[in-house]
Amino acid sequence: MSVNTCDKILVGKIVAPQGIRGDVRVQTFSENPADFRDFKVQSSKFKETDFKFVRVVPNSTVIIAHIAGFDNRNAAETLRGTELYIDRDTLPELSSDEYYQADLIGFTVLRDGKKIGVVAGFQNFGAGDIIELDNGDYVSFIGASVDMVKKEINL
Repeated sequence: MSVNTCDKILVGKIVAPQGIRGDVRVQTFSENPADFRDFKVQSSKFKETDFKFVRVVPNSTVIIAHIAGFDNRNAAETLRGTELYIDRDTLPELSSDEYYQADLIGFTVLRDGKKIGVVAGFQNFGAGDIIELDNGDYVSFIGASVDMVKKEINL
């Protein structure tokens, strides 16, 4: 099964098995991890209807989920690194001062008025969002200002 990521938004990634019954730990990229209760999660490794939300890990952006057909730890281990998507058209409308990080891909990143790269993606290793630049550098997104009209991020 193939997932075309053009009309999809990356909402999480399976990071590890959880327990012996095939549950998995999912690092969420949504504002609220509990949103996964309502998401119709898609992946290239399983059908949308196979994904079942189990619970939120307290004080974390991690949830526990179960994927039908992956019913033991060894099977769940094969899902490590699997990216999870939802259809973009299922996302709520945003106000004029809001944006999805996916919309910032391709924006120019400036520091002190000088271009330091172009947004290739975002990472979060637990201490806040990090911008991944096209040149391989990483910079903090904390405190950045976004200009949606100019398609620029100022650090």
